[in-house]
Amino acid sequence: MNSAAANRRTGGQVLIDQLLVHGVELAFCIPGESYLAALDALHDVRDRIRLITCRHEANAANMAEAYGKLTGKPGICFVTRGPGASHAYIGVHTAHQDSSPMILFIGQVARETFEREAFQEISVKDMFRGQCKWAVDVMDAARLPEFVARAFQVATSGRPGPVVIGLPEDMLLDQVAVADAEPFKTVRPTPAAADMSALRDLLARAERPLVMFGGGGWTAAAAADLAAFCAANNLAAAASLRCQDVMSSDDPHYVGDCNLAISPELANTVRNADLLIAIGPRLGEITTQGYTLVQPPVPRQKLVHIHADTGELGRVYQAALYINAGMAQFCAAARELAPVDGKKWAAWTRQARADYEKALVPGTMPGDLDLAACVQHMQTVLPDSAIVTTDAGNFAGWVNRFWRFRKYRTLLGPTSGAMGYGLPASIAAKLAQPDVPVISFSGDGGILMSGNDLATAVQYGANIIAIVVNNGIYGTIRMYQEREYPNRYPGTTLQNPDFAAYGRAFGAHGETVTKTADFPAAFDRALKAGKPALLELRIDPEAISTRTTLSALRNAALAKQKTA
Repeated sequence: MNSAAANRRTGGQVLIDQLLVHGVELAFCIPGESYLAALDALHDVRDRIRLITCRHEANAANMAEAYGKLTGKPGICFVTRGPGASHAYIGVHTAHQDSSPMILFIGQVARETFEREAFQEISVKDMFRGQCKWAVDVMDAARLPEFVARAFQVATSGRPGPVVIGLPEDMLLDQVAVADAEPFKTVRPTPAAADMSALRDLLARAERPLVMFGGGGWTAAAAADLAAFCAANNLAAAASLRCQDVMSSDDPHYVGDCNLAISPELANTVRNADLLIAIGPRLGEITTQGYTLVQPPVPRQKLVHIHADTGELGRVYQAALYINAGMAQFCAAARELAPVDGKKWAAWTRQARADYEKALVPGTMPGDLDLAACVQHMQTVLPDSAIVTTDAGNFAGWVNRFWRFRKYRTLLGPTSGAMGYGLPASIAAKLAQPDVPVISFSGDGGILMSGNDLATAVQYGANIIAIVVNNGIYGTIRMYQEREYPNRYPGTTLQNPDFAAYGRAFGAHGETVTKTADFPAAFDRALKAGKPALLELRIDPEAISTRTTLSALRNAALAKQKTA
């Protein structure tokens, strides 16, 4: 540890030295004059911290969030005040809802101009309070080691999440003599023996138990322990929204995911369970289908809720048993728990699995391009280690339903429902794991919210394949319009560019695919392009989801109106 007297540095140097102390290797930014001293300090350690310059702060923040979700280490993002902080807010919101460790550094106005509405001034605390675990302005450069260490500690401990730190530009210029901190140590609670005994008693009395897993704070070891616990007790296990990669889809105990387009069979399984063991998820609105499958405050199912944050336990649901524990700590204890006799619910588990396998068989899709066939082809030619990233949107239903995630942490999608996430997330994933294929999925609406960072992918050699599903509409909203207001759909029709040409303009490989039979060769060319690639898949807007069409929704709504 450096002695303070012999370690006189600028605030900018102290800050970057702390990032090194805590193991940072990659950071994302949009440069700003408000933190020039930190940028200058990054120049001196460019062989140890790779700085990725992005084209929009929302994308930079989403890259940091995706990096944190993928690696379990806080994703680092630097932006400037005012508009930069405002643009980055979406990434912080996603990190909050997805429980991803992330630290956003915001260059601030000088300390002497605080509270004057100086140029681009914002209040970090007021702006981000409620959407992060901690927000602070560092007013004294000598306290940077303390605050940065606390930021890493807070971002990773308990329920992971984002931290936001304001950096007054003059503070970063101050010369201070201060010692570095020690590397952070993540802290998560361990379940009490009495809690595990109570869980076993509840399980022994159950007839239709169901595990639901998800949330943040998972590790590969925790995922393996979860699978062992379910196998030992013959438990059916379902994923919460966009958490399918915690358990292999080939596991005979995996029964599907609770997404926006949940299968009717899985919805019934959740509804009819007599014991629901929720390991990690918050049991939010989408996972519970608007709080209907699991009803607050006292669910029909006997509920065991395991979560790393005591503030989440009892927040919405009154459980029969609360267990405050991290995922690794709980799953390790669950694996060691003496198993109960799962024979009495063997038929229940088999049926739930059979329902899932039945849902993997696609039906017919309107139009010349079958998105399910494209997804299944990609699955056959890519290794199980391939990472998939998605935006929010109806197109993601094909990924959720038909992609079989077989390895831990191969899915990055926003449970916050943020459009524009898929492309920047894929860039972060490819930079973090350059030897792994990375495929992003976006709709024609979402890609134009973040597609400008194809320039970043090209600049840094992040050779992703961006799949753009183009149906000429904001599909999710159009679906709701036809369901609630048939034949009335203002605001959802899109006039799109040539997306393949758009990709080529950035220096990426770009192709348009309009027929199912043409997709395998086009995807092969994208894989072999040796640079980022964009494949535009043009689908019929009638194919609004994996289970219905726009016309079917419209006709059902019109029929309902006639009988009302």
